Amino acid sequence: MDQKVLIVISTSEKEKALTGVLYATNVLKNEWLNDVRLCFFGPFEALLAEDKEVQQWVAQLVEYQVPVACKFISDSHGVSEKLSQLGIEVEYVGKIISDYIKEGYIPMVF
Repeated sequence: MDQKVLIVISTSEKEKALTGVLYATNVLKNEWLNDVRLCFFGPFEALLAEDKEVQQWVAQLVEYQVPVACKFISDSHGVSEKLSQLGIEVEYVGKIISDYIKEGYIPMVF
């Protein structure tokens, strides 16, 4: 059976966000699930752009998969360029997330 999961990290609460980043890193590193997609959305994008510790944890995650961040949100917070510099793909994600759900991905939201 396909194990398709969409991990969305949205919170601006650092501890919750790092929990999501740690889980995503480990699920990819250890291949606990066979099909995982990552999306950064909402207030997490500003937290990532500003917080060095969060950036360090996300750098480890990017070794396994490049997450996509919401361009609308990052543009509105003025952090799109910073996210790109951190190795994050910046795109409009509304349709991307919707398509993943239509394809049977189970959303996990942190």
